Amino acid sequence: MVSDKCYPQKEVGNNNYTEAAVVIIGAGISGMCTAISLLNNNIHNFVILEKSGGLGGTWRDNKYPGCCCDINSHLYSYSFEQNPSWTRLYPGQEEILRYLHTVAEKYQLFRFIRFNSAVEEARWDDKTRKWRTAIKVAGESKDAEFTDQYTLTSDFLVSAVGQLNSPAYPSIPGIEGFQGKIIHSARWDWTYDLKGKRVGIIGNGATAAQIIPVIAPDVAQLTVFQRTPNWVVPRLDTAIPKPIRALFQYFPPSLWKLRSWMMDLREDFHGAIADQDSKYATHARTASLELMKKQLPNRPELWEKLVPDYPVGCKRVIISDDYFPTFLRDNVTLETSPITQITKNGIKVDGAEHEFDVIVLATGFRTVEFMHPIQVYGINGRALSDIWSDGACALYGITVESLPNFGMLYGPNTNLGHNSIILMIEAQTKYIQAMINAVLKARQVGGSLAILPDPKRVDTFNDELQSTLETTSFAHPSCRSWYKRADGKVTNNWSGTVVQYQKILSRVNWADFILDGYGAQQLRVRQKKTYVGRVREESLFTYRTWLVTMIGLLGTWGLLARRGSLVLVKLRALIS
Repeated sequence: MVSDKCYPQKEVGNNNYTEAAVVIIGAGISGMCTAISLLNNNIHNFVILEKSGGLGGTWRDNKYPGCCCDINSHLYSYSFEQNPSWTRLYPGQEEILRYLHTVAEKYQLFRFIRFNSAVEEARWDDKTRKWRTAIKVAGESKDAEFTDQYTLTSDFLVSAVGQLNSPAYPSIPGIEGFQGKIIHSARWDWTYDLKGKRVGIIGNGATAAQIIPVIAPDVAQLTVFQRTPNWVVPRLDTAIPKPIRALFQYFPPSLWKLRSWMMDLREDFHGAIADQDSKYATHARTASLELMKKQLPNRPELWEKLVPDYPVGCKRVIISDDYFPTFLRDNVTLETSPITQITKNGIKVDGAEHEFDVIVLATGFRTVEFMHPIQVYGINGRALSDIWSDGACALYGITVESLPNFGMLYGPNTNLGHNSIILMIEAQTKYIQAMINAVLKARQVGGSLAILPDPKRVDTFNDELQSTLETTSFAHPSCRSWYKRADGKVTNNWSGTVVQYQKILSRVNWADFILDGYGAQQLRVRQKKTYVGRVREESLFTYRTWLVTMIGLLGTWGLLARRGSLVLVKLRALIS
């Protein structure tokens, strides 16, 4: 009989440095969430591989001026580690990174992380039913003095590299010959002083919209090269007063209610994406146009350049209060003509050359190349590049055809255009944890279990998913975005709401998989499904019901307080 506590409890030490039960690639939000889940399941035999020198993932890598989150702070945090101390409604990069460090320290995650360790290859071994992960240690780190490369074997492999990890550099003729400074937003050089410089910024998405207002007051000249305009809605950011933070800390239900209210608002916005003629889409367009005309009064020449010709949600909606006003500055120019060439002195458009000291590339990431540049090989040595020859896809965005005992977090078609990605990551973590438990349970008794998604189920799921996506604004042909490939196929975004996704992942249906090895019969025939549940964070009541309930509670409180005062008066009279 197998014990319920059948998982490896011993941490990976020096004498078994190249063996682990679970390997996690990436020490960002996803990798941390997976590690905490393992610890909560009494699994300590795991390693987190992080190519950079620190924890935090995208919030460590992206340090550009104005870098912040466009999701409310109280929603952009783990459900199990809600933070009452956020100082703003929308947190900046440094505050988010501090939050992640606080969580990592609480769960003592640093002892599991190997920094400066870049994964070059992950290969499934058909005979041993283990993953062999090839690691390159950064050449300038002290660890490289011991060994600069090695292989780590594991029973299960988790990719937590996400979608926003490899910067995308534009293929513009002459870019290599520019004699000034080139800075990519995801690799910002803070040793370089922009003050008094002539700056050209290529890209006009969410990142650029945060950089532009911050650097404009300091630079001599700023030219924004825009390919397509954005829908921009008010941010309404504000500092959170200390008394409110104290309320959240000492009366947690108030924080929980705020979080659920924020989630409700975000979930409602999905209506604008799903139906371009919905009231939500109309409200978003109206809000954007009103904001633009209010902040750029009597500037029809700018209105014409800044109003999109595509539906709301086709590109990520910009949430900003200071983006539009920046274009009123005398030192800021909006250039909408296509870039033809980068010269040694600047950027050429329509035959005219703009000279710059520095070019900022706010050109995003290689989002459709999931797991780039890691080489992955599954059963019979099949390459992931072959599996995804028609574009990245996975079952629920988590498990991939021909890759046994493998799970992805923030994988294909799991990005959101309306809500917090952490809500998706937590659901994925629970799902993957059920697979890990089954695999390690087999290992504990000397057996092995291979869990592989059924290719037919993968195809069916993705056919249905793409059919739904085609009706959303994500797939609209009028705009290009990092959500989709050049041919228009949406490979990055989820088609529905967070709640819909969470409900799908609340159970593991073993009929979705090809199971081989110890425990396969038990899972396939007897158990059939493993319920992992979900964290319900949406409101239990509608807004109207919640409002009526609050009014009723306040009225009851007032009535009780009044009656209590009368009782006290009578008691005092009796005593005297």
